[in-house]
Amino acid sequence: MPTAVTDSANSADRQLFGCIEAGGTKFVAGIVRGTGEIIETARFDTGEPEATISATITWLQGAAARHGALAAVGIASFGPVELDYSAANWGFITRTTKQGWSNTDFAARVSRQTGVPTGFDTDVAGAGLAEARWGAARGQKISIYITIGTGIGGAAIVAGQPLTGLNHSEMGHIRLARHPDDHAFDGVCPFHGDCLEGLASGPAILARWGASLSDLPADHPGRAIIAYYLAQLVVTLQAIMEPGRIVLGGGVMGTPGLLDLVQREAERLGGGYFRGTAEQVVVLPGLGDRAGLLGGLALALDRLATG
Repeated sequence: MPTAVTDSANSADRQLFGCIEAGGTKFVAGIVRGTGEIIETARFDTGEPEATISATITWLQGAAARHGALAAVGIASFGPVELDYSAANWGFITRTTKQGWSNTDFAARVSRQTGVPTGFDTDVAGAGLAEARWGAARGQKISIYITIGTGIGGAAIVAGQPLTGLNHSEMGHIRLARHPDDHAFDGVCPFHGDCLEGLASGPAILARWGASLSDLPADHPGRAIIAYYLAQLVVTLQAIMEPGRIVLGGGVMGTPGLLDLVQREAERLGGGYFRGTAEQVVVLPGLGDRAGLLGGLALALDRLATG
């Protein structure tokens, strides 16, 4: 993959953007050129909101003083978040399970204190945009990015933009058929119990078997159980949208062999009905650990373009 992520030279290529990947465990801030070149980064633990956001803004301001003025900022954040620009609480993190962060003014505050336009969306939408424009889902009319880690989230990218209805997607909270060997586990989702996130997220795996999926033996039944749940998500998304790519990211997908298990199970559950085979459609991310910051870049570029 070339260093530049844009296809042709334009004024945005030469500009600098502040990019924030705001996760439940850590914040990563960066100064990124419009070409996708990452100039400088910093990492902050996700502590209480005031200290974390203040430290991030202070770093952005200092980095801009070192490297040059920012054209815009893009934030890809854990959620839920308010995306309606006309809402009084646009840019807030709303009702979240992250202790102390519910009803936190985030993107609007960053915009006020940096003085530049600020794009804002979920972390999965940001990563999904980056993968659709420059990564594993490039060239697809419809693609979906799923992250499977501390939580499970998803974003559909349609014609180059995240699909948003009343608010952003909550794909991690779909209901599933239970695996025959997994009926005794109640699930860990505080809202729904045994939804997808409640059954297949990192905390659900740890609660069930006392270890991460990658630390379980290769023949442990947990791997087949998690693959079964993720494959149900895959065929559900194929039935609804027939996406050209479903990109599966997040820490759980680092488990050796899990992608193959999900592909095989999705092919079995799909029964050969869908246009794309699971092996063609279901892939790992192409941008690696750059997806979050490049998601911020995509959001910043879009916000700058819309004014």
